[in-house]
Amino acid sequence: MHPYVVEEFTDAESAVLRRYFTNLQGPVFALVNLPEVVKGALFARYSRSSKSLRRLFLDEFVGDLELAGDASIDATVGLERADDLYQKIFFEYGDDSVAQLGGVHLACEQASNLLTKVLERGRLMSYLEQSTRYLGYDRRLGNGLYRFYRDNDVLESRFGARYIGEMDRMFDTYRELLPILTDWLTLKYPKTPDDTDFVYRQAIRAKALDGLRGLLPASALSNLGIYASGQAYEALLLRMRAHPLPEVRDYAQMMLDELVKVIPSFLKRLDVPERGVAWTNYLRDTRSATHALLREKDDHVADEEPGEYVRLVAFDPEGETRVLEAIVFANATTSHDDSARRVAAMSADERAAVLASYVGQRGNRRHRPGRAFERTDYRFEIVSDYGAFRDLQRHRLLTIEWQPLTVDLGFDVPEVVVEAGLAERYEESLRRSAELFNDVREEFPDQAQYCVALAFRIRYVMQMNAREAMHLIELRSGPQGHPSYRRIAHEMVRLIREKAGHEAISAAMSYVDFSETDLERLESERAAERSRLNR
Repeated sequence: MHPYVVEEFTDAESAVLRRYFTNLQGPVFALVNLPEVVKGALFARYSRSSKSLRRLFLDEFVGDLELAGDASIDATVGLERADDLYQKIFFEYGDDSVAQLGGVHLACEQASNLLTKVLERGRLMSYLEQSTRYLGYDRRLGNGLYRFYRDNDVLESRFGARYIGEMDRMFDTYRELLPILTDWLTLKYPKTPDDTDFVYRQAIRAKALDGLRGLLPASALSNLGIYASGQAYEALLLRMRAHPLPEVRDYAQMMLDELVKVIPSFLKRLDVPERGVAWTNYLRDTRSATHALLREKDDHVADEEPGEYVRLVAFDPEGETRVLEAIVFANATTSHDDSARRVAAMSADERAAVLASYVGQRGNRRHRPGRAFERTDYRFEIVSDYGAFRDLQRHRLLTIEWQPLTVDLGFDVPEVVVEAGLAERYEESLRRSAELFNDVREEFPDQAQYCVALAFRIRYVMQMNAREAMHLIELRSGPQGHPSYRRIAHEMVRLIREKAGHEAISAAMSYVDFSETDLERLESERAAERSRLNR
């Protein structure tokens, strides 16, 4: 198993931590005995801190809490619960709704980028992941090693020493180019008198980190906070146990070990042969059989390197009519068919008036029309760098499927890297990543993904209804967003308008932002500064 770094705490620190965390050594642990608002605030701060959650709690939260009343609690030995009622209702009678009502905050640390995509796939879960925009990967772990996952099978193979060496070189390049790019950006975008030094430095650093994140490999480690119900954790662990990557399967066991200390009754079915075990076997067997069958019949020659693109591959030409029918139905007492006939009899002006009334005067992007907009959907095929995919994959309510991460679709070099004269060193690191991947995948096709830098492209599909499309496109087109996913959002709304012909729906997305910006995070940092001053 990957050698997870064990944190060290003083005796006094351990005495405090034992009251609130189910584990003081491992990378996975649950939060207990804390107010919900504290747990939420911890996770929010976690996403922009290089510290572990336990260290963050000690450094920034303990001083504001009343600890005396919890002195006798030791969460690390498990919580003794009288769960007879849960067993009777949930385990014996199978009432899944009970498991929806008990939730856990779980910290998942030192997880690779491949693992975080598995952890973040469930729709009915909440996540906050450490951001590559705010945290530099030039810092090493407490053991002096760079922050990347070390797969045991690869390390014990003939590729072991080479894998470590190439990963170190990728991180070395990132570390060496970061101050160079930061200095260049400082010259290109001088500080204005209106901004404080802190706001300016934060905006410059965010742009530098954005520009270089593509150098990081998919093995790069991240910290993730999860809040979910027992039912959602059960579904996640079932999928993880069936996953082809050993890291994912091993991590599932660590998660289960901590969760059973808090919600044991909700997870007892996982190890029942005819329930959880059978379900995991089903997921694993169907995946393996489908993959083997399609690989056997695959005589298709791979596409030439296509570059970045967004394609609208499926939509309903009558989508706006379907939305109008849903609006009428919800505001009438007649049948669906009668609602459709009423819409069919409307003139173009009447249709426009109904839709405009339903959308209303939106005061900001959070003012979205109701569920009638879920009556039509769009399926996009996208090729983008893996970094952009990471951000878009977090939109959980839509359907997203992605292909394995490879180097076959080429890579993107950010414009800012080219302008700063760093493209040659950037591309050299990516070529080494590609060479390592191509050699490793012959023996370890799944683990070879760890070798791939985030600048390489991946192909995936995103299918969403018009309401979710409005949310995603308006959010991801914002001027504070990364240029790679801003381009995708802009192209999505164009395709909805021009290819699908849904002009009214695209017009309702009035908070799509097409503005040009130099320092993407500058205005957000200004707003944060104003909030701090107001407080």
